[in-house]
Amino acid sequence: MVTEQTVLDRVPRGLFVAGTWRASASGAAIAVEDPSTTKTLVDVADATVDDGLAALDAAAGAQTQWAATPPRMRGELLRAAYELLIQRAEEFALLMTLEMGKPLAQSRGEVAYGAEFLRWFSEEAVRIAGRWSTAPDGATRLLTMKQPVGPTLMITPWNFPLAMGTRKIGPAIAAGCTMVVKPARQTPLTMLALAGLLQEVGVPSGVLNVVTTTRTGELVRALMSDPRLRKVTFTGSTPIGQGLVRQSADQMLRVSMELGGNAPFLVFPDADLDAAVDGAMLAKMRNMGEACTAANRFIVHESLADDFASRFAARMASEVVGRGTEDGVTVGPLIDGQQLRKVSDLVHDATSRGATVVTGGSTTRDTGYFYQPTVLTGVPADADLFREEIFGPVAPITTFGDDEKAVEMANDTMYGLAAYVYSANVSRVIRVCERLDFGMVGVNQGIVSNPAAPFGGVKHSGFGREGGPEGIEEYLDVKYVGIAP
Repeated sequence: MVTEQTVLDRVPRGLFVAGTWRASASGAAIAVEDPSTTKTLVDVADATVDDGLAALDAAAGAQTQWAATPPRMRGELLRAAYELLIQRAEEFALLMTLEMGKPLAQSRGEVAYGAEFLRWFSEEAVRIAGRWSTAPDGATRLLTMKQPVGPTLMITPWNFPLAMGTRKIGPAIAAGCTMVVKPARQTPLTMLALAGLLQEVGVPSGVLNVVTTTRTGELVRALMSDPRLRKVTFTGSTPIGQGLVRQSADQMLRVSMELGGNAPFLVFPDADLDAAVDGAMLAKMRNMGEACTAANRFIVHESLADDFASRFAARMASEVVGRGTEDGVTVGPLIDGQQLRKVSDLVHDATSRGATVVTGGSTTRDTGYFYQPTVLTGVPADADLFREEIFGPVAPITTFGDDEKAVEMANDTMYGLAAYVYSANVSRVIRVCERLDFGMVGVNQGIVSNPAAPFGGVKHSGFGREGGPEGIEEYLDVKYVGIAP
């Protein structure tokens, strides 16, 4: 039987460097908190800069041999990892719920989603191809080959502690890159468990290294200034991503940035209202709203606004808030006190400017970082809710009168990750999708993420793509060879 204590007892607590588990050089530890209770679950090693450099030593040392490993072998390792992760889905789901807070049903969904990246890239490993052609003047043969970028630093977020890891690790293994992974300090346990699983299926020593740390800035700067590192991939906030891009310039590192979002959810007058409300619940409440793809602004045609708001509010009010391990709970806590304060402040700002709370609008418990599912109407355009990424279960609604205005309102943000469009008119859908300045658009569906599709944004939401056939290209360099016949 899978119990909380059993799962916690099985998680490695050390740093994973060169295929071995080790303590921090300083002996320091990080207390991993349960956001439902604010109590400490376990302590894990707190890496120093020297520990980080040791991890890079291991990755750099393993790179040449790993790059020469047959693609089929790399693919089979990913396939084995996929199958073992599916077998242990319940353990990983419970572990995620304990350290991150999401309800078990959502954690199970993340295991299935995260595992699919391992399966997808197990199949992409053998499809890395170049090309051969004759130069237009016939004097040269042109050979183009693709080779692994090299040692990669992966910085993963706390909101999807498994899937954001497999979405990076999968293509890196398939391409032949070694890695140093730095998971978020709030949720290191899932990544440590994943490292143990990958070791178990036979990923060679030094290929994957994991360092957990509270000294993130110091450790990352040291690794990024080392010429042996060749790529950085980061999922997180835009301000931190901008800083990493600046740091990457000194060593001219390859960079992939999956950053913040401010997703509009557009409901046009011909939309199926029941489907739109269902989609709104998915787009807003997945992961308690703590997702970069979460619907942040609900832009609804004025003819449907009242009906949409009342139906949506009724659904939000029916959600069950509580600890993610409890039966029937559909909404867990936010990740920490800082995030809870941010959400509370955003709602207070909106109401102080005239917005109306239809449901929710406050914290729910004395312990834990819980916030009620909230719907606001009459939100003015200058409210912080419309400019900032909420990352919580709060849905501000505003209205529009014509398509032109809807698109204008949707694009009025520095972000460009995801958008959602609800309409039964195919011509309108095509026109709107072509004009939306976002990397991904969900049409009549509230979830866009799919391992077989390229995930990523434009503008301040970053650059590069994860998933799909495009995902492995982020880990490959192109080399041209000119050959005299």
